[in-house]
Amino acid sequence: MGRQPGGKDPAGPAGRRPGGKGRTGWKRLGTPLGILAAVTGAFAYVGTVDPNEPGHYPVCPLLQLTGVFCPGCGGLRSAHAFITGDLGAAFSANAIATVGYFLFAAVWVLWLVRAWRGKPLRMALAPAWWWSVGAVLLVFTVVRNLPFGSALAP
Repeated sequence: MGRQPGGKDPAGPAGRRPGGKGRTGWKRLGTPLGILAAVTGAFAYVGTVDPNEPGHYPVCPLLQLTGVFCPGCGGLRSAHAFITGDLGAAFSANAIATVGYFLFAAVWVLWLVRAWRGKPLRMALAPAWWWSVGAVLLVFTVVRNLPFGSALAP
């Protein structure tokens, strides 16, 4: 559809049709599919360039300076094991990261479905949830650096 006689655009401001929900069909999926492409590219790179071989990736600055494992230490090795299908090694390298991969997949699918239906992805978590996530990361970091938590160390 083009402009109506008299110069008015029936789509209205921002390309929206009267009574419509803005972009339609595949156009609404652009952002979630773009994010999936970026994540797939990153995982493909980590799956190809093995982080277990020294010299391919920089060393964690916290580990290098203090000898303490941060919550992300082992994340690249976890991603490499995950992409090559070794879930046990992925979980062993970084349990939090491995859980995060599945969480990302679940949120991404929800995002895709909502985008297809023309609804925005709104995930407002209460502050208690954010504090809980922070507490889990803190406990994970402390435990993986103690002798009895060495199973959580990369």
